[in-house]
Amino acid sequence: MMVKKKSKSKIVRRNGHEKKSKVVGHNSHGKKSKVADKLKKKAHKVEEDFIKIGLPGFDSLFEKGYGVPNGGAVLVEGGPGSGKTVFCLTSIARLCKIGKKCLYMSFEEPEEKLIDHMKHFGWDVDTFLKKGLLKVKRFDALDVSRSVEALLSAAKKELLIEIDPVLFPEDFKPDFVVIDSLTSIASAFSGQGNRFRIYMEQLFRYLEKNKITNFLIREVSSPSHIGNIFKDQGDAVSFLSDGIIVLYNVIYDNGKRSLAFEILKMRGSSFKKRIVDFKILSNKGAVISPNVILERGKKIKFELT
Repeated sequence: MMVKKKSKSKIVRRNGHEKKSKVVGHNSHGKKSKVADKLKKKAHKVEEDFIKIGLPGFDSLFEKGYGVPNGGAVLVEGGPGSGKTVFCLTSIARLCKIGKKCLYMSFEEPEEKLIDHMKHFGWDVDTFLKKGLLKVKRFDALDVSRSVEALLSAAKKELLIEIDPVLFPEDFKPDFVVIDSLTSIASAFSGQGNRFRIYMEQLFRYLEKNKITNFLIREVSSPSHIGNIFKDQGDAVSFLSDGIIVLYNVIYDNGKRSLAFEILKMRGSSFKKRIVDFKILSNKGAVISPNVILERGKKIKFELT
């Protein structure tokens, strides 16, 4: 015996006459609509929480909707000649191109040298500077050290105090900052490890509070995370940072060299865990090949430094 389901109906009044009309699947459609709305809101929130740098190979290493945490601090570490500065300059050029205001804080190279370096890659640096999208400024790490020392002395050596940790130009409010480098700042605190850690904690808080996404360059003699034991650099930066990007010098047994790239950590983000090919090209700057994975084989042996 077949049982017919009763369909819902509603009364429709037309020209003075009442007529029943069936309402089919109303609740089902409503539920689907609510689920779709929730998914859209979730996707929108994910997009708000992360930013795309605009560097194709780099952005492709993230799963759909993810990227660098908005307002996050990302450590960019590697040995000499691994391409840290070029990667950061390329990121700035890409962000300026889409209208983001970027500040390059150099504690090593002069402004003119960095600007010429960017022009060498064919980027429209003069337009970025003219439109107020780019500012390259050199700072003295000793000034940072002295300011922290003075503030600590004024606070009677109390360590838990609020320090304005960066000397941002007052007339420039950046969306994105590169600090080049933490290594130079640390050298100004030589023999004062506690003070450097205080400074770094305050720096991270300041950047997070002001929602400034940033890349912090750090030079290391060898990758700190390769092997069975993590080699802490003594500054707690790896633990404070939201992300870690590692650039490698690759030395092959036959004497050839190349470069490689890896996203080691990116808090809250979903990304591909792999070491991939990295190149520096004269007309493009940093080029990351997300699908060219560095792999050892019987005839391919190399060392990462």
